[in-house]
Amino acid sequence: MSAPRVITFGCRLNAYESEILRRNAAEAGLADAIIVNSCAVTAEAERQVRQSIRRARRENPDSEIIVTGCAAQIDPETYAAMPEVNRVLGNEEKLRPENFFPDQGPAVLVNDIMSVEETAGHLVDGFVERSRAFVQIQQGCDHRCTFCVIPQGRGNSRSVPLGALVRQIRSLLDQGLKEIVLTGVDITSYGRDLPGSPSLGQLLRRLMEQVPELERLRLSSLDAIEMDPDLLDLIGCSEILMPHLHLSLQSGDDMILKRMKRRHGRGQAVALCREILARRPDMVLGADLIAGFPTESEEMFENTLRLLDDCSLTYLHVFPYSARPGTPAARMPQVPVPVRKERAAKLRARGAERRAAFFRSRIGGNARVLLEKPDFGHTEDFAPLRLIPKLAAARVPQPAAGHVLEVQVTAADDGGLVGQAID
Repeated sequence: MSAPRVITFGCRLNAYESEILRRNAAEAGLADAIIVNSCAVTAEAERQVRQSIRRARRENPDSEIIVTGCAAQIDPETYAAMPEVNRVLGNEEKLRPENFFPDQGPAVLVNDIMSVEETAGHLVDGFVERSRAFVQIQQGCDHRCTFCVIPQGRGNSRSVPLGALVRQIRSLLDQGLKEIVLTGVDITSYGRDLPGSPSLGQLLRRLMEQVPELERLRLSSLDAIEMDPDLLDLIGCSEILMPHLHLSLQSGDDMILKRMKRRHGRGQAVALCREILARRPDMVLGADLIAGFPTESEEMFENTLRLLDDCSLTYLHVFPYSARPGTPAARMPQVPVPVRKERAAKLRARGAERRAAFFRSRIGGNARVLLEKPDFGHTEDFAPLRLIPKLAAARVPQPAAGHVLEVQVTAADDGGLVGQAID
């Protein structure tokens, strides 16, 4: 019997939730269903979602197609009106197994996400990859950046209690997982809704104390202004916390940051990155950046371009600004679309130069690599690495995914590092 197919767009939290969707659909007997877990962060993301839905119907004329995720939560009418779609579920409804059974409830089931006050304690028994698993620690966002519709799709911030996280992480480690990625919409806001208001750094300390078998831990995107003292201390001293952090910076210009309604300034971002690198020199930093935000002048853009060097950024997620209906930024004076794309291309090109220089700097050194395939994995600082067998050992079976290898880096290219296992 075939298994439900889940098409996932967007963030790591969606990837985590897709495992729940796959399980829910299977338990409901929807073996041939196609579930589209959508994203609404940009207009391009929504275009790709609609394109995927139409393609899925062409290729699977008899399958039930269920659309869920942020795009469906924010604009359920649009997706319900598509002739290819059978059902639309909101972000809260998609996590409830009973909503997947055939003929249960209306074809459109989407509630007011702002009314949700708790994060359901869903545990993923399996994992997205054979090497690492995403664990949701938080959901929703209390901030209202002027460009963002995610609070409309995810609701306000809700945190998962420590006990539930400990149980899930232990279960995943018992299955042989080597690495845990803590994820959410705004994980640096973790704990404000819990008794005692524990911070993200305090959560990490308690996890490390209560799950001593945890050896490798990663964090999803961090808000620069919310990084607490405990978290900064752990960055400097914990070998469990992998040396790669991704920061939500968005811009390098103070006026644009203010118009975005971000809560940090350029100087704060630069000071934070320098403090992190002073505490842990091997840390590799990445960032989200938006090009062509409304009112952005060439000088303002240059401030963002210089941020790559000033903050020592290596991995970039660059987005040309996308006006989202109903957001304050959509009503501001817009930068022409070709200019947005040109600036995004400049950021990506400069980011590619910095990334290539970083890869070259690793040649001749050693690295610990968590294999995701027998011949591919990521280093501790998240550089992709392709494993090349030694000639004398070409017939020796390759190590399986999920193993951690000591590797000598022998070369680098645009795709990452190349290396050989150390005997």
